[in-house]
Amino acid sequence: MAKEEKEQKKISPVAEENENKETEALEEGHVVTPVEEEEIVKTVPKASIDVAAWNPKTIMGKKVKTGEIADIDQVLNSDKKLLEAEIVDVLIPTLESDLLLIGQSKGKFGGGQRRVFRQTQKKTKEGNKPSFATCAVVGDRKGHVGIGYGKSRETVPAREKAIRKAKINLIKIRRGCGSWQCNCKEPHSIPFAVEGKCGSVKVMLKPAPKGTGLCAGSEIAKILKLAGVKDVWSQTSGKTTSRINLTSAVVEALKKLTSMKVQERYKEKLNIVE
Repeated sequence: MAKEEKEQKKISPVAEENENKETEALEEGHVVTPVEEEEIVKTVPKASIDVAAWNPKTIMGKKVKTGEIADIDQVLNSDKKLLEAEIVDVLIPTLESDLLLIGQSKGKFGGGQRRVFRQTQKKTKEGNKPSFATCAVVGDRKGHVGIGYGKSRETVPAREKAIRKAKINLIKIRRGCGSWQCNCKEPHSIPFAVEGKCGSVKVMLKPAPKGTGLCAGSEIAKILKLAGVKDVWSQTSGKTTSRINLTSAVVEALKKLTSMKVQERYKEKLNIVE
């Protein structure tokens, strides 16, 4: 027994060094480099699906596969929720997707570059367990847009979760020309001003004349571009650096475009497209 104890004492310093190295590696965690992030963003899956291989699990999905429902507006106008992302893939084959910059790389005094993935770590006895979160936006540039948030231990599953949730959260918005400076009869902007709020962030969207462009932040412009809005003025207040609250406020404002009731006599003046 004494010999075994002596051998263990001899081996224990080496084992302690190995354990220290492992804990240091776990504490550092896996950091996504800019090159890896660009490759992940480039490989964003397109909205294409093999209808024959798709096995729907809901009644709505079965109707879409058989052809009873051929328009996405039939689904969105009904009171039923979207539970399968494949429904959107089938009904909108030209759907586009993009990732929002919600994360930030390590930099001095918090001045790192904006990134697609937001990395967080959980402290455990074994070490730090990193997780990645991302926010995706999908749209067809014809009045349909959706935003989703995904989180996972790896980057690719987080991206796929975000895109799937964005398709499930698809909404329809009204477009029009509500600017008094523009006399065109094209749905290039929004019909009236709307405001959305999430936390301390407030976002106001106002109709703009043709040719103005998207006078908004980069992340707001991504959402409006995929929604089919070409000209708009925006005004934000609050802690806009929290990008998730900012995107949620934009979505709340866009939902008001559809929820507000507009009389028939004003629909022609504002050139509203339902």
